[in-house]
Amino acid sequence: MSLPLPVDPELAPWLSLLPTLDVGDAAAARATVEAMGAAAPPFTLPEGVELSEHRVPGAVGAPEVPVAVFRPEGAGTALPAVLYVHGGGFILEEGDGDRALAARWAAELGAVVVSVRYRLAPEHPYPAATDDCYAALEWLAANAAGLGVDPARIAVAGMSAGGGLAAALTLLARDRGGPLPCFQLLDIPELDDRLETPSMREFTDTPVWNRPNAVHSWRAYLGADRDPAAPVPAYAAPARAEDLAGLPPAYVAVSDLDPLRDEGLDYALRLVRAGVATEVHLFPGTFHGAAGFVPDTAVTRRMSEGALDALRRGLAVRSRPSPPEAV
Repeated sequence: MSLPLPVDPELAPWLSLLPTLDVGDAAAARATVEAMGAAAPPFTLPEGVELSEHRVPGAVGAPEVPVAVFRPEGAGTALPAVLYVHGGGFILEEGDGDRALAARWAAELGAVVVSVRYRLAPEHPYPAATDDCYAALEWLAANAAGLGVDPARIAVAGMSAGGGLAAALTLLARDRGGPLPCFQLLDIPELDDRLETPSMREFTDTPVWNRPNAVHSWRAYLGADRDPAAPVPAYAAPARAEDLAGLPPAYVAVSDLDPLRDEGLDYALRLVRAGVATEVHLFPGTFHGAAGFVPDTAVTRRMSEGALDALRRGLAVRSRPSPPEAV
């Protein structure tokens, strides 16, 4: 594998161990992800976090949407909340890795974290995933009191395709007059179906995610039978939105060696120009999903802690006091 830019030295030894994903073959890619999950340590809830499973009403004519709710035990009411949308190129689920991240956020933030299991492409093309995620957002807002959530402190957060879906949710909520989140976290987001940015053209063989996977991902999500001349709505590809004004404050993080890098940076700059308070981070020497595959390096710890700290600030969560030093 040839990389046009140097990978972080701590990440380099892991390159040969990373999975090879071809989402053009959805069944094979899902089998690879499932095998990785089976080989990983089993998911366990952090101490002090409780989990409940729910099925919430879907869009009109659509099935119910499964959600997992992670909540700090005995935390009381008026808690901040995060609607978390997993990645996977619109095609894959992340399984226990997804649950572990949501549970960690609940523990670290003292927040209710709702993880949505949306329908996947290519079996369910747009707008299935968007509809499912918006239904989960509406349910969270409508049931804030019963969940012990402060309705004024609900954020949306997503990674990769989930980042694109999270961005779409803020556009939908703004345009429909729905429950507008107070904050949006877009981590390595997949936003633009046009595949025309310099990084998308350049990174054809980068680890985990590359241009061929992006092509297959959008083809599956938009529908293989779609008329290529038909317009693509911004609720499918948020980079196409003409007006970004009135959206919630944002944190946008991108990876250096990722074909999605430039569309994330472009979207962040457009948010800034639209008057949206936006924090942007580019992590040098990292590839798509590096923090999930290799969590214990200096740069990937910065990636994970940066997202957590952004949520902490976006939700107005007080930092926990440091324990007293031993005498």
